[in-house]
Amino acid sequence: MEKGHFDLIVIGSGPAGEAAAMNARKKGRTVAVVSDYPQVGGACTHWATIPSKALRHSVKQIMAFNTNPMFRDFGDTRKLSFQQIMTHADRVVYEQVRMRSDFYERNAIPVFTGKASFINGNTIKLKGKRKNLSADNFIIATGSRPYRPPVVNFDHPRMFDSDTILTLDHSPRKVTVIGAGVIGCEYASIFGGLGAKVELINPSSSLLNFLDTEISDALSYHLRNVGVRSRHGEEFSEIEYRDDSIVTYLQSGKKIKSDIVLWANGRAGNTEDLGLKDLGLETNSRGQIPVNDLYQTSVENIYAAGDVIGWPALAGAAYDQGRAACNAIFAPEECHPVKQVATGIYTIPEISTFGKTEAELTEAKIPYEVGKAFFKNTARAQITGEQVGMLKLIFHFETLEILGIHCFGDQASEIVHIGQAIMLQPGAANTMRYFLTTTFNYPTMAEAYRTAALDGLNRIF
Repeated sequence: MEKGHFDLIVIGSGPAGEAAAMNARKKGRTVAVVSDYPQVGGACTHWATIPSKALRHSVKQIMAFNTNPMFRDFGDTRKLSFQQIMTHADRVVYEQVRMRSDFYERNAIPVFTGKASFINGNTIKLKGKRKNLSADNFIIATGSRPYRPPVVNFDHPRMFDSDTILTLDHSPRKVTVIGAGVIGCEYASIFGGLGAKVELINPSSSLLNFLDTEISDALSYHLRNVGVRSRHGEEFSEIEYRDDSIVTYLQSGKKIKSDIVLWANGRAGNTEDLGLKDLGLETNSRGQIPVNDLYQTSVENIYAAGDVIGWPALAGAAYDQGRAACNAIFAPEECHPVKQVATGIYTIPEISTFGKTEAELTEAKIPYEVGKAFFKNTARAQITGEQVGMLKLIFHFETLEILGIHCFGDQASEIVHIGQAIMLQPGAANTMRYFLTTTFNYPTMAEAYRTAALDGLNRIF
């Protein structure tokens, strides 16, 4: 094999790229990874998932300290600056980069640093490098970045997106968040937890309206408790940039003055410099690449996975998509496309869901019943002090098949996977009866499933 030629080149070192590269290497293929950042990990590690969740964890700990009577002997409530809590996030990022760099080294996968663009369907060049790289196949896993509309001046020191917010060098007293999607709600709860007054601009009539109504209402309630004002049915019009503040004008005529503005209104695929048009490969208006069920683009030997293809744009799903795309090339019988995912939303408290909502089942005229377990009634939550939250199970009225799992509260993103595993079992194994015939450790949060199952089944028997 000629030097610089590989069975597979993966463009991007985030979750999808890493999974694809490791899978190809385990199958005995020659593979190289191209990263446009000096360190591996992609946006997930450096600007998005990892730092934002680490940031959230620190804020949650501060909130727990300040509200726990056990800590009153240590003095008054504590306040930490944004910069102080970012040091924890920086440490986690460092550990992630060290670990992932070791993965590539141990598997003898070369990582080339630079921005890649296609010369033809089998060759790429790296910006500023003399040598080109060639491969039989490519997987594009370049991820996404915050969408930046041209009418917004992101060069102003008080204007941020969900990447640049990590460079904030002070603790603002008032924050306006434009966009009330998952990222907007997560950062609204973070700044609210730090004691800032937050204005959350939401064009919809409720928060995260894809959620079950009860869960969405609970989120609204707890955001209000930390000083977040949700302005529903409002849309951004223009921004006035001042030296000491920033003013957001809404289409309704209202204006909001704040210390900083966080733009959290969608993401765009990182495809603009790849030279895809020269290959006849088109992207949509947000720079995302259309693929078929095997993650194959319109160019036969080029595949794509992760945020760059759009839905579901979750790190966990990106790992599986990258692995599946690799299998589509080298072992098609092992390719299992991502079709169902549990949604994890890291607000404070966190949210996770899987399956149908009550509204969806009602519209489809599917008879169902609901079982609930409130965390305040579980021994584990009483021990940890994390008593806010609920597990809600929706099941078929006649067959008892589990149709939806909706969880709000501490460890929601962990708890949901128990129900997800049961829901995906074949035949009669995916019914509510499983939770009555299985012994759970005590005290645990998992036993909320038994409580919810008893609550639901008592309604129909």
